[in-house]
Amino acid sequence: MVSVMVDVETRPSEAQIWAWLDEVPDPEIPVISLVDLGIIRDVAWAGETLEVTVTPTYSGCPATTVINFDILAALHERGLEKVELKRQLSPAWTTAWISQKGREKLRDFGIAPPVEGTATCGIGALETPEVACPHCASKSTRRVSQFGSTPCKANWVCNDCGEPFDYFKCI
Repeated sequence: MVSVMVDVETRPSEAQIWAWLDEVPDPEIPVISLVDLGIIRDVAWAGETLEVTVTPTYSGCPATTVINFDILAALHERGLEKVELKRQLSPAWTTAWISQKGREKLRDFGIAPPVEGTATCGIGALETPEVACPHCASKSTRRVSQFGSTPCKANWVCNDCGEPFDYFKCI
């Protein structure tokens, strides 16, 4: 590994660091990067130390340890040794922070992205959102279970094409 000098003239720019972090996949949904998921909130130099601010999808997220390890590994692989991860719980992460590119990646992978204005994003939690099938785009879908393969997803099925799919719940 080559160590990168971190003086002002030679250290990587914040834009370069964002690009590197955009290559780090979410461990539970590897088709979307941590940047597109919206959990990387900030990168900034504090002297010779790079500070990366991370907001987990929820405070008890079981993937948090893996996410932190993957961030550090990605930056260490590029020669950055002095990296501090800062955990930011407020404001709480929301699915509104998922980028448009991330939403498209979820859909292409067969996961319906969150419908804005639903659940805790707006409408009362008891209302069922109108979720389009990521396979055929039909809005004739129904929730099978509020609980999916991860805490942030629910199980749905399309009434038209018959395919089951995960829906990324709006938080």
